[in-house]
Amino acid sequence: MNNFRISRSSTFALFMIYCLSSLLISTATASTQYQGDKLGLKQTFNDNWLFTKGKQVGAEKTNFDDSAWKRVTLPHDWAIEGPFNEKYNARNGGLPFHGDGWYRKSFNIAKSDKGKFVSVTFDGAMYDAHVYINGEFLGRRPFGYTAVNYDLTPHLNYGDKENVIAVSLSPKDLSTRWYPGAGLYRHTWIEFNDAVHVAKWGTYVTTPEVTREKATVALETKINNFGAKAKTVLQTQIIAADGTVVLKASKKLGRLTKGTKTVNQSFSIENPILWDTENPHQYKVISSIVRNGKVVDQHTTPLGVRHLEFKPDDGFWLNWRRVQINGVCLHHDNGPIGAIANRRAIQRKLEIMQSMGVNSVRTSHNPPSPEMVELADEMGILLQVESFDVWGIQKQSVHNGYQVFFDEWHERDLTDMIIQYRNNPSVFMWSIGNEIMEQREKSGGEVAAMLTKIAKKADPSRMVSAGFNNPPGAIKNGLADAVDIPGLNYKPLSYAQRHKDHPTWPLVASETSSITSTRGIYHFPIDKYKTHDSRHVTSYDIIGPPWAYPPEIEFEYLAKTPAVMGEYMWTGFDYLGEPTPYGGKDHSGDGYWNADWPVRSSSFGAVDLVGFPKDRYFMYQSQWTTKPMVHVLPHWNWENKIGEVIPVMAYTNAEQVELFVNGKSMGLKTKGVDKADLPVNFLRWDKEKRENYQSAYRLRWDVKYQPGEIKVVAYTQGKKVAEEIVKTAGLPAQVELVADRTVIDADGQDLSYVTVLVKDKDGNICPTADNHIRFFVEGAGKIEAVGNGNSATVAPFKADYRRAFNGKAMLIIKSKKGESGAINIRAYSDQLSNNPIIINAK
Repeated sequence: MNNFRISRSSTFALFMIYCLSSLLISTATASTQYQGDKLGLKQTFNDNWLFTKGKQVGAEKTNFDDSAWKRVTLPHDWAIEGPFNEKYNARNGGLPFHGDGWYRKSFNIAKSDKGKFVSVTFDGAMYDAHVYINGEFLGRRPFGYTAVNYDLTPHLNYGDKENVIAVSLSPKDLSTRWYPGAGLYRHTWIEFNDAVHVAKWGTYVTTPEVTREKATVALETKINNFGAKAKTVLQTQIIAADGTVVLKASKKLGRLTKGTKTVNQSFSIENPILWDTENPHQYKVISSIVRNGKVVDQHTTPLGVRHLEFKPDDGFWLNWRRVQINGVCLHHDNGPIGAIANRRAIQRKLEIMQSMGVNSVRTSHNPPSPEMVELADEMGILLQVESFDVWGIQKQSVHNGYQVFFDEWHERDLTDMIIQYRNNPSVFMWSIGNEIMEQREKSGGEVAAMLTKIAKKADPSRMVSAGFNNPPGAIKNGLADAVDIPGLNYKPLSYAQRHKDHPTWPLVASETSSITSTRGIYHFPIDKYKTHDSRHVTSYDIIGPPWAYPPEIEFEYLAKTPAVMGEYMWTGFDYLGEPTPYGGKDHSGDGYWNADWPVRSSSFGAVDLVGFPKDRYFMYQSQWTTKPMVHVLPHWNWENKIGEVIPVMAYTNAEQVELFVNGKSMGLKTKGVDKADLPVNFLRWDKEKRENYQSAYRLRWDVKYQPGEIKVVAYTQGKKVAEEIVKTAGLPAQVELVADRTVIDADGQDLSYVTVLVKDKDGNICPTADNHIRFFVEGAGKIEAVGNGNSATVAPFKADYRRAFNGKAMLIIKSKKGESGAINIRAYSDQLSNNPIIINAK
């Protein structure tokens, strides 16, 4: 039996804890005041929400007791906290995303705002959201990826009387084939408008005619009138990126009747600055509603002037130059922080992709967040925005996918996606589906034609595509004819024949390669195996599912067939769920992929789950960029293989590479001439005639291992243009922290990604280190998440510790809202030295 004695100091401490707890509960349930002092501008509605999991009877009612609920700030993904558990499906990340969840928020609206139009927008709610205001049902939205706007006005209380908004969600197991996230995982906004205002997503701007000398701008504006009886004027300005007003116009609308009026205008911009991947210049259109001489509403619409052509015989042309699509497919999750739509996380993801040479992203297989589209506009990245992974026929035996909602919701979901993003210049085509099962059905063409018609009605200015993994079926059943741009998934050997048979079709390689790898892992000999006992995949980039093939096969066949405009490789980043080649088989069985637990995330990425490039990143960089580069693999720590042959490979965009091992030249090789021998075996590959593939896109030396260093030197026209050195590292001696940004915004959302490196005493990264590291963060920031890129671990993301994986880990720091100042960060690992770093929040 234990004896306890509580001292006076302990009693005081308990009293303080009680007081603090009471304060936190009080704060959690306090109302937030909103005021419409800036009409037409959305305000964040993310703060002071309460959340709980499980079914809650009566939680939509204003008097429901939510005092025990958890206080959260949106965006919020309830599942990313875990814990990982084998009872959950590894196909969906092994995380508890399904079940029931509730959110509630109390807020006040100033008395002075009575008579204004007040609405709330959810950028995404995963999924099957039911929304209530003051006990009244506002509406339902099953699809978790589509934004929805609700009119709160008829139900609001004003002044001291509170309002309560409540949202219930019920994500289902296997509702998608990847990790979808759970909850109000995208931003939420409140807007105040005058009785006369531009409707939500109520503008549509196009450029029907574009030359280098002049651009015609067509602007459609839907104006709502909820009962005002004053003379109204629509004022329009077009403003260049530098703030120059390039056009002003005014249109008298008279006394508007109650309802919605559509106003069409046409303008010209002389000598327009074009939006391009190399210069993403944007204009903005400011639409102002003037009533009784006073501006009562302002609405901003992005405008990018660009000229698009899709040539059946010569690919995609942007502003009168051919642009090869160097694209990646990206799922929407952001690794250790989950599915939340954090602007900095998405920006960093796109920055890393651009550094690889990416100029386009396919939003596989769902509508993206507004942040993704806005950042693509700003950064010059073309987007293929995709709507559905499933139409009416399910892909798994569990009947929880979008097919449950397709008949009732497809038109609204597709239309709303397009209306939301049809003004963004980065969006250059729509995709109505991915590998849909209707490819094999006689009625499939009718469904594809119906969806294409819906898309064209919402936006006649853009082409419509779809990704087909069964082109013969899609062609036979009319799906390929129903879209403007048939997408071919994993069919490089058939490009020439497809173009020959259908010379009027523009074609895109909508999904390619599908090779898997694990950062820093190398298996010998180089064999094409199915799975490995380590539950990792070699980074020699030859392993994948049956349809997968090394990236250079795609490069070769695209070069042979310029009619295909380019590719979207699968995938740019690793993502949560779908742990191919482990766990299960696509489109079959009960959908559960837990056979190789704890593998719980994909290995498809050229970049791992936390953003560290794999070797394959450099292969794409060697093909897609022009700044001289060279990369060598593997690492050079093989103490058990002294004297054994190690395959060494180099990727470069230079003409030649010379390999040196401990200062001795292993020979100069010429790219495209000295081809690398690779074992290859995938569907439709004629393995009887060609057991191996001779790659013109990588260089290979087979050398006997001795500790020391390997160095590659790249030459163009005989001149050295790049080099890389890899040394044999000693024992781990130190931990180094490197922040990607040392100054972040003190807005409670901004992030700094801190790379954690385990190094030897000489500063060399230890490529096999797995030291346990604990993190300490003080000041104006906090730990948002940790990770290391290991796809086969169930260590939590929400923690203050992580093991290094092959010498690296990641610490993600988030600012505290409204707290400026230093964020002090240090890392501790037993017997390793370390130096703290400081990040400043401003």
